[in-house]
Amino acid sequence: EFMPGGDLFTFFMQRRLTPEVTLIYAAEILLALEHMHALNIIYRDLKPENILVGPTGHLKLADLGLAKALEGKHGKTLTLCGTESYLAPEMIRKMPYGTSVDVWSYGCFLFELYAG
Repeated sequence: EFMPGGDLFTFFMQRRLTPEVTLIYAAEILLALEHMHALNIIYRDLKPENILVGPTGHLKLADLGLAKALEGKHGKTLTLCGTESYLAPEMIRKMPYGTSVDVWSYGCFLFELYAG
């Protein structure tokens, strides 16, 4: 699917987002992660460069190359992958991890989104 807005990193480097749009974007990404986690899938590479802006301004996650299906709701994995600035502590420490690593990355994403 063509996403004319490009990636979110470039999008918000070119313009200042209003507080309302920032809140909507935060909610859209949270809903996407919630959906993936409900399917026992971890994304593992959440960052503005992997979020695309559609023609109506809505967001979609891209680059699912590091996503992984877990075995069951509390499944864990050990692979070190993702973008260094967004890695959760348990991943860096090479400890078993699950969907919590996406929550950490989401917090990093929110900081960038709100700080500009």
